[in-house]
Amino acid sequence: MKLYTGKNVKQVEKISENNNYTAVNVGSLNDLANYSLTHPKTGQEIKGKVFLKEPTKATGTEISFTTLPPQTELPFFHFHHKDEETYIILKGYGYYQVDNDCFPITEGSVIRVAPQGIRGLCNASDVPMIYICIQSKENTLEEHTTADGKISENTHPAWKEKY
Repeated sequence: MKLYTGKNVKQVEKISENNNYTAVNVGSLNDLANYSLTHPKTGQEIKGKVFLKEPTKATGTEISFTTLPPQTELPFFHFHHKDEETYIILKGYGYYQVDNDCFPITEGSVIRVAPQGIRGLCNASDVPMIYICIQSKENTLEEHTTADGKISENTHPAWKEKY
């Protein structure tokens, strides 16, 4: 399989924000290949990847969208010191490897990897593989999402008047 790099042509669009949120748009999933970045440690250009921590001003997670062209692989294996990652495969199929375990992945596959797990993946399909990666500090989720939430009784949907 070949390794893939390219040139930057696309930027994240800010939709709206105030003190309590930042909303952005990365565009169509089919256009993810138009994003590019330079890896801060290796200096290698990575095409088809967009990180969302800075555009969304996130403080607890790093989320990225990635597209991997047909019959290609990530250019390196990696691990983390503190952060676990969860990969969600949206399109395509291939193989994911953690340490010496290699297994098939396809649309709907979800893989959580502990920080120390050495990980990498490849796209074995004839279509671009698209996936989301959510990175957060291991063991910091204090409560499940539903236990932490509270229903707001006095909020009305503004879209009913607006749209």
